[in-house]
Amino acid sequence: MVKSVYDYIGEQWKKPDTSFKSPQKNRLIQWRRQENFLRVDKPLRIDRARSLGYKAKQGYIIVRARVRHGGLNRHQIKGGRKPSARGTKKITPAKNSQRIVEERTAAHYPNMEVLNSYWVGKDGMYHYYEVILVDPAHPAIVNDANINWISAFPNRRRVLRGKTSAGQKGRGLMYKGKGAEKIRPSIRAHQTKGK
Repeated sequence: MVKSVYDYIGEQWKKPDTSFKSPQKNRLIQWRRQENFLRVDKPLRIDRARSLGYKAKQGYIIVRARVRHGGLNRHQIKGGRKPSARGTKKITPAKNSQRIVEERTAAHYPNMEVLNSYWVGKDGMYHYYEVILVDPAHPAIVNDANINWISAFPNRRRVLRGKTSAGQKGRGLMYKGKGAEKIRPSIRAHQTKGK
């Protein structure tokens, strides 16, 4: 079977070139100087974007967003207490960084719904993702039978309920059978024993 051009693009992204003169290195230098949420004209990884539902038509936009990697950075407490009781270090968030990026992007674009997202790079401080957003009120979306499900009321704010791919992965819903008994119908339904 003949490979498509998207297959070759995907293979290149599995091991991106990070040498000093590579285009990816120059991109990361530029991205760090730019803002946290930046709307871009077209996806950097067209193969990944299309596999996650992106179409080059009205109603779809791509936003490049970033999040600091590492543990949760809490504000220092000013009141007096034992230093060991401050609770600012060694706190790991229960959500993965991709899910956090999706939720922050949804808050930044309140009239759009998050369809999915994918990784595009990381440097010493940030993880970078491209988030696919859909306008549920756009006529091109409402009249498209493949995507107009996102306009229905039950799918509003779906990213905040862990309905994207990153959200389902963080909730453990990628697994079935032995070892996954406590993750359905939800983690909270089993007193958080499933995670």
